[in-house]
Amino acid sequence: MSLSSAYLNQFRQPRGWFGRFNLWMMNRRHSNLTDWGLSHVTIAGDATILDIGCGGGRTIQKLAALAPKGTVFGVDFSETSVAMSQQFNRTLVERGRVVVQQASVSRLPFDDQMFDLVTAIETHFYWPDLPKDVSEVRRVLQPGGTLVLIAEAYKGGKHAKAIQMFADAMAPLGYAHLDVDEHRELLAQNGFANVEVVEEYNRGWICAMGRNPS
Repeated sequence: MSLSSAYLNQFRQPRGWFGRFNLWMMNRRHSNLTDWGLSHVTIAGDATILDIGCGGGRTIQKLAALAPKGTVFGVDFSETSVAMSQQFNRTLVERGRVVVQQASVSRLPFDDQMFDLVTAIETHFYWPDLPKDVSEVRRVLQPGGTLVLIAEAYKGGKHAKAIQMFADAMAPLGYAHLDVDEHRELLAQNGFANVEVVEEYNRGWICAMGRNPS
């Protein structure tokens, strides 16, 4: 892997000291985005939740606060991300309210129909096979459960030109750059109902949601 590819792969799979720094920055930079995206879903106080691509663990902390009687699971295929997420949520892990483990979205280590809500913040565009991986997420969602995909940029959004340059550079690493309609089709064509896509155009944010049919 070239030096430039190794640098770009840090966004996809953080490693080492630079990866930890990147995760710390993500925790800070994505906080408002996460709050905005999660404001579009109703989260029960006792919900069982999965955060895919949990990164530095800030989203897990937010989800645990929104579901104070529930349990939040986090997965990431980066060993560095798992370690940092566990450390960031150490007290909640010790209380058994948070469980973080290394795993791929392509093969989630959970039983069928386990979760009320699955979230993915700034990560779904890195998934190895989006259609199959969305179907795998649906497998672990309860009937009526919700998948939420949240990102700070998308094709056709306010920052489309700048993001397209990044997307082109990341393409060899499997980056999927989707517009609004493609987000909607991704969920609808893989079995989700009540699909909704919300834009915050002035900030360049997008939130795609779908419900696992009963």
